[in-house]
Amino acid sequence: MKLEAVNKKEDINMLKLDLLVIAVHPDDAELGAGGVMAKYVAEGKKVGIVDLTQGELGTRGTAETRAQEAKDAATILGLATRENLGLRDGFFENAIEEKMAIISAIRKYQPEIVITNAITDRHPDHGRAGQLVNEACFLSGLRKVETRDENNHIQEAFRPRLVLQFVQDYYIKPDVVIDITDYYTIKEKSILAYKTQFYTGENTNPDEPQTYISNPDFMESTAARAREFGRYIQTKYAEGFTSKKILGVDDLFDLR
Repeated sequence: MKLEAVNKKEDINMLKLDLLVIAVHPDDAELGAGGVMAKYVAEGKKVGIVDLTQGELGTRGTAETRAQEAKDAATILGLATRENLGLRDGFFENAIEEKMAIISAIRKYQPEIVITNAITDRHPDHGRAGQLVNEACFLSGLRKVETRDENNHIQEAFRPRLVLQFVQDYYIKPDVVIDITDYYTIKEKSILAYKTQFYTGENTNPDEPQTYISNPDFMESTAARAREFGRYIQTKYAEGFTSKKILGVDDLFDLR
């Protein structure tokens, strides 16, 4: 499943993104960075998502319904592109094949910033994916690691200048917190596009088993986390991220 920009031209520069979210399951990106994605789309930046798996092991829904929901969420967020690498949900490894697939995607989109899964979390896929993407971002900058594009052309080495991780189920003290107050409604709508996964009041298949995330309280906890991070910077809603490297700023007066 892939969503491309509406007016795409045959120009490789059209593929270059400002921000790329690489997440293991469809809906991880929306939960972890939906507000930030909406914020930067509104500012005119090119934003995309690469989902690593189809989330086919999910208790509710199917790979097919999840793909349509991901497409609907991408439209809500106004993404330039979204694609799925089709790695094996639950059983992907931090190995050569998976790394090469992610490296190829990074080189294809050449994002300035990558955001990915938490380094450790309740779901084992999250931490494994976070580490995998971090390593792939580094290896993507090595010219002797050879990958080819869809036309069998050798891709140029490219390394994002910044990689951040979500704060997901487990609380992790963030290294950076970003105001998403004006975009929280869009974030919430993009999450609820996954009608088979989350409680919407009119769930597609109410007879399916209840899960951790289909409980109505889950969305309340998501809002509470955003309010907590917002409180840190005296705003209503915010998203927090961690960084494996020390972050630098040009002006202390830009901080709050």
